[in-house]
Order: sequence, then structure tokens, then C-alpha cells
Amino acid sequence: MNAEVTRVQDGDVELLARLAEAKTKLLEQVGRRIVGQHEVLEGILTAILSGGHTLLVGVPGLAKTLMVSTIAEALDLKFSRIQFTPDLMPGDITGTEIIEEDISTGKRAFRFVHGPVFANVVLADEINRTPPKTQAALLQAMQEHEVTAAGTTYHLPEPFFVLSTQNPIEQEGTYPLPEAQLDRFMFELQVQYPSSAEEEQIVEETTGDDLATLSTVLDGGEVLAMQRLVRRIPAPKTVVRSAVRLARMTRPHSDAAPPLVKEFVDWGAGPRASQYLVLGAKARAALDGRPMADLEDLQHVAPAVLRHRLMVNFAAEAAGRSAESVCTELIADGAWMKDRP
Repeated sequence: MNAEVTRVQDGDVELLARLAEAKTKLLEQVGRRIVGQHEVLEGILTAILSGGHTLLVGVPGLAKTLMVSTIAEALDLKFSRIQFTPDLMPGDITGTEIIEEDISTGKRAFRFVHGPVFANVVLADEINRTPPKTQAALLQAMQEHEVTAAGTTYHLPEPFFVLSTQNPIEQEGTYPLPEAQLDRFMFELQVQYPSSAEEEQIVEETTGDDLATLSTVLDGGEVLAMQRLVRRIPAPKTVVRSAVRLARMTRPHSDAAPPLVKEFVDWGAGPRASQYLVLGAKARAALDGRPMADLEDLQHVAPAVLRHRLMVNFAAEAAGRSAESVCTELIADGAWMKDRP
């Protein structure tokens, strides 16, 4: 047996069981305020355990903001919400320096006032409603977990996650996210309309006088420990090889690209997609209490990792094909899972 697998089984089996139990309790707590949306909630938890950021796409009124704040509360993490608007400035996100006078000496000095990005869970609400200059204020925070202002670098609290929302139907007054920023989101999760029964339950629960209270399931320190556990979960060579092959198949200029990609895709997923595919598979296995990631885990997280990393061309638009449909067909084909000598 692989020594790495033995180490996980011997040293982390109790932590894996604790994580699987925490997942059940967390979904139960969040379910006191959020009806349905189990796949989205599990996607958010998977990203959090992987240390990745998430883009939530859905029409207004689907409780995206409430979903994020509820998860933060159940994890006992500091939550901050930034409403992105056309007049939002970078300093409104990262913070700014102010002149402060010392009353005793009369001397003045600059003091940096932390912005709302200094939190564990940052909700960037309608992130595409602000110009690229302001969107870029999040790039350093998302990648290095740091903010630099006036030549001084400040570390953000750990754990740190950015969860952003986008409205897919309103395009007036919006600024599409640049590819470099999209690539920093581990997942793009589609928030769908609730079923009829779920909508009835939502109406009943939100038009009364009762406000559901939540119990803390994990705290920040435990989340960090679970993130380290996910990193220790082994991924067999077949999983790593399949993840890399799938990412390379999305690149139209690659020899591995199938005719579908060569015809409809301008740009495919980069190496960060391969990393997130494997990390997502590890996190999904850990959430289930399993000591090893497999191809089923990889297949499950692949759509959320890839759909926002593909740029389709005019031929795709003319044929009514989207990045989502290309990803779905590519993943369903299964050629990326077949080992080659």
C-alpha cells in the first residue's frame, strides 16, 4: 500500500470522520435558513476546504447573499459584504490612509484604516457592476491573501475566501470580469430557481415572525486544520493524469484537443484548472470521510472548475453553443479518464 495512503488512514482517520460529521451538521444548520440549493452549498464547502474562491451566478432573489452570510455564521468566521457599484473605488475595498493628529503632541501622522476586505469571508456582491480598476483591487487579496497600500503590505486574516455574485440576465452597466480574475475563482456555481415545493416552503418560512438561530459547527482554526487535511489526502496518479488531460483537452491549440474544442473554443483552461480539479476532488472525498480522491470526485467538480475558464468563439455563438455546453459534452465523453500507455 502507498505510504501516503497509510499515513492518512493512520493519522487522520479521526479528523476525516470529524469533517464528515461537520459537513452534515453544517448543512443542517444552513438548511434552517436556506431551502434547497444543496449542490451549491456543497460546492461552496468544497471550495472553502480547498482554500479557493467561488463565483455564484444566478438571477436576483435566490438568496445568494443570505447563503454566504449563513455559512460564515455557522463557521464562526468574520463576514464582510461589499456592494459593487460603478462608483466604487479600490480604497473602498482595501482601505485607505487617513491623517490622524496626536492630541498630546499635536503631531500628525498617517494611519491605515482597514477596508471591508479584511475579513474571513468577503462577499463581493454583483462584482461585475464595478469598473476593472476596482475589480483589480481584489486580485492581490485573492492570490496572495495580502493588501498593499502606500508601500506597506498587510496580511489578511486566515482563513480567507472571496465569494462573488453575478446576475446573468442584466448586462447594462456591467463590466465583464477579465480572464485573469475569472481564473482566480476555483468554482463557478450556478444558482437555480427552487422547485415548486421548495418555493412554497421559502414563502412560509420567510413571511412569519420566527428567525432561525444557528449553532457554530466549526471555527476558523478548525477550518484551517481541515484545509491542511485536504492537502494531505492523496490523489492517485490516475486522478492527477486525468485532471491534467482534461484541462489540456480544453485548449484548441493542444494536440489533445478534440474536434469539438478546436471548432468552438478560442482559449481553454490553464494549469490552475488542473490544480483546482485535483484539490476539488480531494476536498469532496474528505467531506465524505473518504481517505482518497477518485475519478468520480474529479468528474463531479469538473463542470464548476472549467465552465468559466473556456472562451468560446463566434462559430460557437452562431451554433448556439456555450462554454457550459462544450464543457458538459467534453466531460461526458469520458476520453480524458482513459489511461494511455
